[in-house]
Amino acid sequence: MLFLAFLATFAVDWALSPAAGAATSAPSASSAPASTGPCTVSPTNGCIQGTILDSGRKPAESVGVDVTGPGSFTGSSTTNADGRWSVSIPAAGSYTVKVDQDTLPKGQFLTDAKDAERTVQGNLNANAGTIFQLSDQEGATTDTGATSVTAARFWQQFASGIRLGLLIALASIGLSLIYGTTGLSSFSHGEQVTLGGLLAYVFANQLGWNIWLAGLVTVLLCAATGYLQDAGIWKPLRKRRISLTQLMIVTIGLSIAAQYAFQYFFGASTVRIQQGNPETVTFAGITLTVQSYVAMGIALVVLVGTGLFLAKTRFGRATRAVSDNPALAAASGIDVDRVIRFVWTLAAGLAGLSGVMLGLVLNGVNWQTGLQLLLLMFASVTLGGLGTAYGALVGSMIIGVVVELTNLVLPGDFKYATALVILILILLFRPQGIFGRAERIG
Repeated sequence: MLFLAFLATFAVDWALSPAAGAATSAPSASSAPASTGPCTVSPTNGCIQGTILDSGRKPAESVGVDVTGPGSFTGSSTTNADGRWSVSIPAAGSYTVKVDQDTLPKGQFLTDAKDAERTVQGNLNANAGTIFQLSDQEGATTDTGATSVTAARFWQQFASGIRLGLLIALASIGLSLIYGTTGLSSFSHGEQVTLGGLLAYVFANQLGWNIWLAGLVTVLLCAATGYLQDAGIWKPLRKRRISLTQLMIVTIGLSIAAQYAFQYFFGASTVRIQQGNPETVTFAGITLTVQSYVAMGIALVVLVGTGLFLAKTRFGRATRAVSDNPALAAASGIDVDRVIRFVWTLAAGLAGLSGVMLGLVLNGVNWQTGLQLLLLMFASVTLGGLGTAYGALVGSMIIGVVVELTNLVLPGDFKYATALVILILILLFRPQGIFGRAERIG
């Protein structure tokens, strides 16, 4: 496929670069002096960095952070006026990052004292980030590991849920349209999200392109992969009248193959699209990064544009007709194959855009980013109603908000299990979803 050939070319160029050779060198015993200045990556060093904000989302200044790693490496840093810290590392490997709790501002505590020390994977010519959260309540952590619920935390998590819902919707709408026009549940759709994030990393980080140009080219390339997939795989299989179950198995195989390809070319570590720590903006008591606000704005514009296209244009109406009844649409003179080809192209492009936005918002992307979101996408599509684009949007917003609010009482990635619970409840009590039509079976 086109994107695999592109990745192969990039991998060969990277393997021949000085950075590749530097990554294999054995680490030596070394130490780095304490620093408050920014760390700059190069082929001979990497950076571990982060931002520490207090319970009021203001920068926590003069907080000490110690880093230890391979070859008896030790380094330290203190947060500056923006709450940022960074440590330069001499070799790739696993590093331990520890916050000196004695240097925390008066009346501020780690939300979980056990989280004062954590492990971070560092790489040469790359940044690795980690975030420590502070609370104004000592011992705010519950027995389950989640912090106490406050109005400020609820409002913050609700805003994060809106953000997550918008970004999931970009991918879910395409997944829903594919199901509506072909009846196929594509398990490889998550890898289109991953592809978008990784290509943006190549263009913006490795090649130094402007982020807007990198994002645009990434979306176009991802859309091209959707076009090529339908032309080379799905249309020939449809002509052979392959069953939907067999086609679904093909998507599972394609998903696994893409995951291994990503891991082979990019490794298992998380890569960052943009260097440096993201700027944060506080608005109405909500603190989000600048990238988050921009991503939400772009997602909203694209989603509204997609909705208007489906509702107001002739081709959009044809797409909805094929989704409702392909046989009747064909009898009405609509070129069903052309519509399906367009849907695959649009879906892949939207998923690629979702990958770019997620990579910027999450400050990193890796080979399984899309896989981790696949359950959320399927839950969103099922909740909204299979095959309906508007249902996918509403379902995504609900899933995004519920998942993030779950983090108020459940720690870490346990929140993603909420999507599975919702999916099971939907199938038990309303399998057609919110906007779906009930159908009689048998």
